[in-house]
Amino acid sequence: MQKRLVLDQQQIAIILKRFCHQLIENHDNFDNTVFLGLQPRGPIVLDKIVGLIEEIAGQKVPFGYLDATFHRDDFRRRDLPLKANETKIEFLIEGKKVILIDDVLYKGRSVRAALDAMIAFGRPLKVELMVLVDRKYTRDYPIMPDYYGVKVNTLESQYVSVEWTKNGFDKDAIWITEKA
Repeated sequence: MQKRLVLDQQQIAIILKRFCHQLIENHDNFDNTVFLGLQPRGPIVLDKIVGLIEEIAGQKVPFGYLDATFHRDDFRRRDLPLKANETKIEFLIEGKKVILIDDVLYKGRSVRAALDAMIAFGRPLKVELMVLVDRKYTRDYPIMPDYYGVKVNTLESQYVSVEWTKNGFDKDAIWITEKA
């Protein structure tokens, strides 16, 4: 299987710090801002962002994990049922600015489902999307990230693989591979 490196550990670290500085600049003291990591892979990125903001700005930000499995438009169209992940949101988002965080933006279907799932916790004032990788030219919905690390051109036959040391890999890295 061919693998092409998109981002290495150092590049990912730089992007995450850039995200934090952009968020601090755009949201000031985070009084009215909350972060939601989209399950299953967004929480890893979210946890890194939250830790860096605390380190850089000395501020704690409200954050949670959102699972949109049962809001997906393909939920009942699969041969095997999807397994849900934990939703852990201990606050209302009514009138708040919400930053949705995920690793890869592909077709936009997960983000669309997350928007539906999020409404159970209130009506946000504004929603922004942050992703490490934006796969251009693959969108099924008109969803674009407000913050992205890198845009990549990919084919339908390719997969963006995100590897984290937290998940047992030697280094954090993002690869493009051919689907099996």
